[in-house]
Amino acid sequence: MGIMKIFCSRANPTTGSVEWVEEDEHYDYHQEIARSSYADMLHDKDRNVKYYQGIRAAVSRVKDRGQKALVLDIGTGTGLLSMMAVTAGADFCYAIEVFKPMADAAVKIVEENGFSDKIKVINKHSTEVTVGPEGDMPCRANILVTELFDTELIGEGALPSYEHAHRHLVEENCEAVPHRATVYAQLVESRRMWSWNKLFPIRVQTSLGEQVIVPPVDLERCPGAPSVCDIQLNQVSPAEFTVLSDVLPIFSVDFSKQVSSSAACHSRQFEPLASGRAQVVLSWWDIEMDPEGKIKCTMAPFWAHSDPEEMQWRDHWMQCVYFLPQEEPVVQGSALCLVAHHDDYCIWYSLQRTSPENNERVREMRPVCDCQAHLLWNRPRFGEINDQDRTDRYVQALRTVLKPDSVCLCVSDGSLMSMLAHHLGAEQVFTIESSAASHKLMRKIFKANHLEDKINIIEKRPELLTNEDLKGRKVSLLLGEPFFTTSLLPWHNLYFWYVRTTVDQHLGPGAVVMPQAASLHAVVVEFRDLWRIRSPCGDCEGFDVHIMDDMIKRALDFRESREAEPHPLWEYPCRSLSEPWQILAFDFQQLVPLQRLRAEGTVELRRPGQSHAAVLWMEYHLTPECMLSTGLLEPVDPEGGCCWNPHCKQAVYFFSPAPDPRVPLGSPQTVSYVVEFHPDTGDIAMEFRLEDTQLTAPGQ
Repeated sequence: MGIMKIFCSRANPTTGSVEWVEEDEHYDYHQEIARSSYADMLHDKDRNVKYYQGIRAAVSRVKDRGQKALVLDIGTGTGLLSMMAVTAGADFCYAIEVFKPMADAAVKIVEENGFSDKIKVINKHSTEVTVGPEGDMPCRANILVTELFDTELIGEGALPSYEHAHRHLVEENCEAVPHRATVYAQLVESRRMWSWNKLFPIRVQTSLGEQVIVPPVDLERCPGAPSVCDIQLNQVSPAEFTVLSDVLPIFSVDFSKQVSSSAACHSRQFEPLASGRAQVVLSWWDIEMDPEGKIKCTMAPFWAHSDPEEMQWRDHWMQCVYFLPQEEPVVQGSALCLVAHHDDYCIWYSLQRTSPENNERVREMRPVCDCQAHLLWNRPRFGEINDQDRTDRYVQALRTVLKPDSVCLCVSDGSLMSMLAHHLGAEQVFTIESSAASHKLMRKIFKANHLEDKINIIEKRPELLTNEDLKGRKVSLLLGEPFFTTSLLPWHNLYFWYVRTTVDQHLGPGAVVMPQAASLHAVVVEFRDLWRIRSPCGDCEGFDVHIMDDMIKRALDFRESREAEPHPLWEYPCRSLSEPWQILAFDFQQLVPLQRLRAEGTVELRRPGQSHAAVLWMEYHLTPECMLSTGLLEPVDPEGGCCWNPHCKQAVYFFSPAPDPRVPLGSPQTVSYVVEFHPDTGDIAMEFRLEDTQLTAPGQ
């Protein structure tokens, strides 16, 4: 059978056009697998060892009762937990996996490891599995093994899956691995984290004194977006929050009994440890693999961990940050209730003076953003807009280019640049907002600051701009941050260059473009942990999983050139092994060129270490004196320590193959690269290769 080609409609983030792209029918599968956390889970030794211990104990308990051990494994993935169960003595396993390519891989992995006679892989959603003589399973199972958890515990639908399994697929009083889960929460005050959820007043120093941009009232009142904010909480410095409560156990779920997915509410009384403003709830969970709670796997951050030295790094389960609907003052020692509400997929928190009555409890609906801002700006974007130092930089640059008769056109999504230009004395300011939602939000912000008559919002795609839209004026200053909501990788914001090209006819003679230029930069790094997410596992707890490794590798190499992937590196410590270097420059004063921009060369590694990846980012030259980096914010320190822009994701290009740990770290290495900007598509194609100057270490 030949490979089918399918047409996918894709909005091109750099050129802004919607294109029909011909893709191999497996493209989305490959993307799904290449970006999945399977490798990270297989490297999660703590998880795997504890599951194995829990499964052994559960099988023994069933066998001790003189029963056959029949296992139902929901969300089997690679088949790992089922193979553990058979090795532990289970008589038979039904392994459920809904994602077809994964189910196919599980069949192969199970076969390769010699377990095909005892494990049946079923490619269905668990709620469609049938029991009976004609069914997928002849009878109900008596051991339920699952790994259906995300960082929020219930966000991947664990509750409905368990509810259904207990009703239809497992015996009453079955054994369950894990046996129970407990969610913990801690109330804190944190200006930094709160800045990811609310718009703060923004100060602008002008020749007429300080102007303050204030948030509209309904942004203040809005409870925010319900989606969880999951982060590597260990990378937030304890100096950036004030603890207001002890760590509180909020609720537990016993997986060996009937589980309910209906909405519920759990209340915990506590006495604040300090006075302050309650803003943020930090949360994580642990799972106990056995009824006695001796085998425990926890997501606790280092300050709440029983053994911080032995902490397991993982990316598939992190910690959650929840925002209270409003900040509330709390007084040390004056008792309050922290209330957790959940429905079938989602958890949210509120603070109450007294414990809610039972009948009140379930009324609280999941919070919904009604101010638009939380739908348009993600958390890092809120943080970026609230960054006063960043604003000051734009103000400083604008001062040098603005004239009293300036006619400004701002091009960035949901940006406050137009207000800065107005406050700094531009004669006329236009801003383009191509989406209706964005238009509505900006109008509201302008209105709250009495600028609705001063700034003209044009709701159009830039290529449709007419002279009438600009009231017959020519633009003397074209402004961008640049920031566009469709950008996933740093260079996607080059869309600004395409806009600059398409509006060229509206620019007056001698018009200034700010930023005037951009450049693409890179540095070679060794990650402390992030390398694991793309590193082959080979053997996992004695089982051969190389089929999964090969599948991930094929998925990553599916395109002719490997793609870089976005990661917020402030969450992932690394050391630079090379000096940072500039790869390409883009001159926004000129139009987008017709021919490709290409750079190739080699870079020497200055420090010993494992070269895991090249990290790429953009720098914007607002004016000759003023530069803004979306990547490294400071020169690398002597040990190679990096300080990354916390509001942006950087692009990570993992080297293939992963560095060989057998090559001694002292071997000098160079990295060769070819990077090409394709103006017709706006894509940047790249290849980075590790060149070993000596492949065999002396004396081998």
